[in-house]
Amino acid sequence: MPEISKSVGKNGQNNIGDTKIVQKLLNNFIHALGLPALIEDGDCGAKTITAITKFQSQMMGFPNPDGRVDPGGRTLAALTAAPNNQQSVNRTDNLSGADWWHANQNNYKNSDEIADLIPEFRDKVQKFVNAMRSGGADVRISSTRRNPIRAYLMHYSFRVAKGEIAASAVPAQAGCSIIWDHGNAADSRRGAQEMKDLFNIAYRPSLTSRHIAGKAIDMTIYWSGTISVQDAAGRSYNLGEPRSGFINDRLHKIGASYGVIKLLSDPPHWSTDGR
Repeated sequence: MPEISKSVGKNGQNNIGDTKIVQKLLNNFIHALGLPALIEDGDCGAKTITAITKFQSQMMGFPNPDGRVDPGGRTLAALTAAPNNQQSVNRTDNLSGADWWHANQNNYKNSDEIADLIPEFRDKVQKFVNAMRSGGADVRISSTRRNPIRAYLMHYSFRVAKGEIAASAVPAQAGCSIIWDHGNAADSRRGAQEMKDLFNIAYRPSLTSRHIAGKAIDMTIYWSGTISVQDAAGRSYNLGEPRSGFINDRLHKIGASYGVIKLLSDPPHWSTDGR
């Protein structure tokens, strides 16, 4: 079994001999990681550290990979295990696609609770929602805080399926053991397409959504007849047609008085800044 004397990788000692050993071991898994083969030159540069980090994330399931291989450590043990027998490398189980989605997507749920928004926005939203409901509006909340890993999965399943990015180029995500690269482009795109369909995605999901930061809420708002809703200053406004929060300008102004701004291009979406 290959041994190293000092740590290799991020913040490691990175002796030339030890680094060559780690590079050689990583190259046994490099195709599964979706990375180009490392030059086994003993230089622990960015490519070697990336390979270590991706191995820890994708092959070992580390939620917070440290990008380092230590003597006698778990990463070295996983690297030196026979690739075909290594229990921690569940390549088939971790391949993207419908099976992965059904087995794992529930681990990364979004929230529909106002309480999960950032405090300064949460309080504004709660007051606005209370005012609408007190006035007689039917307010149904579908989404508040979005799980960043779910956003990552949705974003890259869309992009790989559409051919916008090669599966091998998808960055690893801490806390998520998924392999996008099936070994060929057709299978990789098919796996991503299965996930895209199950997520029911029509447009490319954002990685920087206000939902991820806890600064947005999706809610459907309707009412019957004419209702009276108070703004943040306590002034009452009668609201009739159109009886929908999507397109009623007067309701949008009431929301703005609380600091809850309507995004006109997205029917249910309100946020801190209208984005």
